[in-house]
Amino acid sequence: MHRQNDLIKRINENYSKFSKGQKLLANYIIEHYDKAVFLTAAKLGAIVGVSESTVVRFANELDYDGYPKLQRALEELVKNKLTSIQRMEVTSDRIDKTHVLKSVLQSDAEKIKHTLEEIEVEVFDQAIEMILKAKNIYILGVRSSASLASFMGFYFNLVFDNVKLIHTNSVSEMFEQIYRLDKDDVVIGISFPRYSKRTLKAMEFARSREAKVIVITDSPLSPMIQFSNCSLIARSDMASFVDSLVAPLSVINALIVAICIKKKDKVLDTLENLETIWAEYQVYDNDEELKINYNLNLEQKEK
Repeated sequence: MHRQNDLIKRINENYSKFSKGQKLLANYIIEHYDKAVFLTAAKLGAIVGVSESTVVRFANELDYDGYPKLQRALEELVKNKLTSIQRMEVTSDRIDKTHVLKSVLQSDAEKIKHTLEEIEVEVFDQAIEMILKAKNIYILGVRSSASLASFMGFYFNLVFDNVKLIHTNSVSEMFEQIYRLDKDDVVIGISFPRYSKRTLKAMEFARSREAKVIVITDSPLSPMIQFSNCSLIARSDMASFVDSLVAPLSVINALIVAICIKKKDKVLDTLENLETIWAEYQVYDNDEELKINYNLNLEQKEK
């Protein structure tokens, strides 16, 4: 697994044997990586003053299988450094403004496709076993990831009696809710660029207490990985102003379904009890009530 500064490390280790053109590329990337990440091989070559083939050979020299892999490494380097304004500018440049709906849905579909190709089934199964064996299950996600944590917490609460969804607006509040952590507990941390320091601090604390840590994040280079026992990677969008959470939500959905299958009897018992309560307290409109209301509205209109 590569460290977060892996691209810069590769450049520094190989710099002395680069050709003149490759050194120009290396210098440009180190000084302007936030611009280089959005350039094609041809455009990068034109800016630096070398050919497109020199750019491709440069990527190969760094042991990347083609320029797209080098560009992916650049994305990992820059993703957490882009401000919201920069992310908005990049989105505006990339998106087809005449077909916004189609562009966004296609982009989200591609993220799910890439996640399916890259996620490790063994790691997914390991996460399921950790959750099933846990004394307590802590779920933490802040900012846009809070919606993912809340979704997971809602369904986990139907299956388990030991779920703690961490609500926090500050680091002190967070530690007040997780200070009892121990080695028999599991912490599920969810974070995507720009990564939350609060979530990272919680994961670091969980590891110090020897709790099992499952992280749901976007890349093997995510800072969340250093604290995890088990990492579930789901593609997000490194440049979008609006975080794309479709792929991580799909992975969470898969976790919920897998756990419900493992605990089928408990889930059925819970749902039977809840159906009785829902009916007694009229939590949901049933079909008969909907028909009565519909007919009453029709009669009033006819009068």
